[in-house]
Amino acid sequence: MQHARSSAWRLWGHLGAAAAGARNSRPTATRRSLSSGQEALKKTPLFDFHKSHGGKMVSFAGWSLPVQYQDSHLESHLHTRRHCSLFDVSHMLQTKIFGQDRVKMMESLVVSDIAELKPNQGTLTLFTNEEGGIIDDLIVTNTSDKYLYVVSNAGCREKDLALMQNKASELRSAGWDVNLEVTDHALMALQGPSAAHVLQAGVSDDLRKLTFMTSAVMDVFGVPGCRVTRCGYTGEDGVEISVPAEKAVHLAEALLKNQEVKLAGLAARDSLRLEAGLCLYGNDIDERTTPVEGSLGWTLGKRRRAAMDFPGAAIVVPQIKGKLTRKRVGLTSTGAPIRQHSLIMNTEGAVIGEITSGCPSPCLKKNVAMGYVDGQYSKIGTPLMVEVRKKQQEAVVSKMPFVPTRYYTLK
Repeated sequence: MQHARSSAWRLWGHLGAAAAGARNSRPTATRRSLSSGQEALKKTPLFDFHKSHGGKMVSFAGWSLPVQYQDSHLESHLHTRRHCSLFDVSHMLQTKIFGQDRVKMMESLVVSDIAELKPNQGTLTLFTNEEGGIIDDLIVTNTSDKYLYVVSNAGCREKDLALMQNKASELRSAGWDVNLEVTDHALMALQGPSAAHVLQAGVSDDLRKLTFMTSAVMDVFGVPGCRVTRCGYTGEDGVEISVPAEKAVHLAEALLKNQEVKLAGLAARDSLRLEAGLCLYGNDIDERTTPVEGSLGWTLGKRRRAAMDFPGAAIVVPQIKGKLTRKRVGLTSTGAPIRQHSLIMNTEGAVIGEITSGCPSPCLKKNVAMGYVDGQYSKIGTPLMVEVRKKQQEAVVSKMPFVPTRYYTLK
């Protein structure tokens, strides 16, 4: 248990640093602040529920959230891969954008083709600045209720909200019809291969019709008005459920009645997303990183690339076919775990990049990591070296996701 606990805290170390936007924060300082500043942290509607179920609460992006429960981080991670786990992600910013010009407004801020989304279809996209840097990653869903449903990161909450509010105000002054509203719903993620089976018992809708990145409003275990979106941050099949705050505990308790479901915290969420090759904002992507450098060029809508009408397009679009000076890659290795900020070197010992996220993979029994390297070293299979504990160890550029994803799509 001691090893599992310290492992969770090491994972938490870079989670906390990213959430605070402070890359040099130390886990020890974060833990120390918990005892003196816990009361100042925001609490989700499930805060008391977490405490009553043995959640070890920590500070994340200004919120008090469970890093793990009574199970070890390893047990929680593997349970999600084999069965399903429930995560509280109520700290995420949920926004609704209304008005006839809602799509035009969103497309003035992001890189994707929002206009092509079908009713109740969503997409991962990126806010970018005029230099092509990534302000945040987010999911935008075109609902059938004449609004866009936007979910973005808690650590970017203030700047994301200001970005959208300022743009909406600017466009209204120019005669556009657009407004936005922040929702106060809780948000829960049920993730794992048995997630759909568990949820089906509590809904009348046929979840086989709800495919990856689609969404629907339905009653869930007696709670009306829940938005269920088939997506997640683990690489597994699963859903995110936006639920009225006052009904969050009821829904969590209803889901936990199924023995397939266990609670999971930030530590498992981090190692799961890393195995799935998914970015953590502030670690793997930031305002100094373009979508192409971050290996997220697929988020650029074809029409948007041709029109070059998103922020930073003049910088980003030429990178698609050009040579990159840096690119995000996956790395695998054996030996000591690779951690954030470890230096990446070529086989001659020259520094060519830096690790942004890394951990031992519970599923693969080897180390997995992401980092940025000079473009010439980004080809899969390229042998490299990584500095770990002041020693160099072998690593190889590897395909992501490291663990195959199991998103639900119709074949």
